[in-house]
Amino acid sequence: MNKGIEAQEILQIRQDFPLFRNDPVIYLDNSATTQKPDAVLNAVSEFYGHDNANPFRGIYDLSERATERYEAARETVSKFIHAESPSEIVFTRNASESLNLAANCLAELLLQPGDEVIVTIVEHHSNFLPWLQAAKRHGATLKFLECDATGEIPLEALEEAITDRTRLVTMTQMSNVFGREYDVKAAAALCHSKGDIVVIADGSQSVPHIKVDVQDLGVDFLAFSGHKMLAPMGIGVLWGKKKWLDAMPPFLFGGEMIQSVSREGAVYAEVPHKFEAGTVNAGGAVGLEDAIHYIEQIGFDRIRQREEYLSTLMLEGIKRIPHVHLLGADTPEQHHGIFSFTVDDVHPHDVSAILADASIAVRAGHHCAQPLLQHLGVNATTRASLAFYNTEAEVEAFLKTLREVRSQMGYAE
Repeated sequence: MNKGIEAQEILQIRQDFPLFRNDPVIYLDNSATTQKPDAVLNAVSEFYGHDNANPFRGIYDLSERATERYEAARETVSKFIHAESPSEIVFTRNASESLNLAANCLAELLLQPGDEVIVTIVEHHSNFLPWLQAAKRHGATLKFLECDATGEIPLEALEEAITDRTRLVTMTQMSNVFGREYDVKAAAALCHSKGDIVVIADGSQSVPHIKVDVQDLGVDFLAFSGHKMLAPMGIGVLWGKKKWLDAMPPFLFGGEMIQSVSREGAVYAEVPHKFEAGTVNAGGAVGLEDAIHYIEQIGFDRIRQREEYLSTLMLEGIKRIPHVHLLGADTPEQHHGIFSFTVDDVHPHDVSAILADASIAVRAGHHCAQPLLQHLGVNATTRASLAFYNTEAEVEAFLKTLREVRSQMGYAE
């Protein structure tokens, strides 16, 4: 099997990350947030050390440089996801804020009592709760698409759910519980063939792992976070088709999102600035730009191959351990490095604690997907999630400790 990136190069890549140089931790919580390479940390430090000023607020050189750096980052993000224009890129704090922005502003624009919003049962709370609240405020109905035990949602289920009152469909491109990739492109094509239905994709897990082309996907909006793709925390993106961004009302009000203000009202700035009230996270945007450059230097094809190779090792190893039950499909390409599982008679928090004692960092809980776990009849799971910089030795260490979990809890094998 093609490893994508050979072991020797992985060791060199890991030297780019301060955590791996300085800490013996085996970091398998990459779905929650990734580690940051020197290139990203240095870019942020360099911005604050040499270009720190409030963007858009001054006509002096320092402020103009800050503005140029911020807008250059926007252009880099635009090219990265193949947007038609940088003006379609709205910087936010994270994917949660991006999805709240979309839900609040689109609801104001589109929803009337009796209308319908379709979501899938596999959604992260960030792509469920904003739509639930928007539907309640406007008297609309929230409809769920269910999945089977492997996470599959047939396209036919979406077609059956769509009615003449459907206004919005929102779905993840990649599950943070299963790791399964969903055919958002086919879903968007179906929705648009049925009328002017707006389609929103949550790319929080997909954008760090696969090449995403928003024009090819055919969706109307895409949200993602920087911190899951090597960038700093506190920077996120909402991409939207300009026709919708132009039509939507602002989300937050304050400085820099206006053209003019009087006692009677305001004229709002053009997009994307209409949605970026207050002092922006310019350092975070610069960090995101360098994270993109770092990812592109390695290449998505190699990242995908590397993660599929590690996923194969992980999947085959977990399947050989008695009393361990994996959620999702039985093929590595439908996990994208994400493995949620339970261990007979052992609470996921205890599994996580035993792994932590072996310096292995994983996540335990409902993973901000309680409706999905309720649907599956599971209270909580332990989740190990890989990135391209993980090693075969780390996978082996994880599997070795997982085999010992039940015995450490006093159960016979």
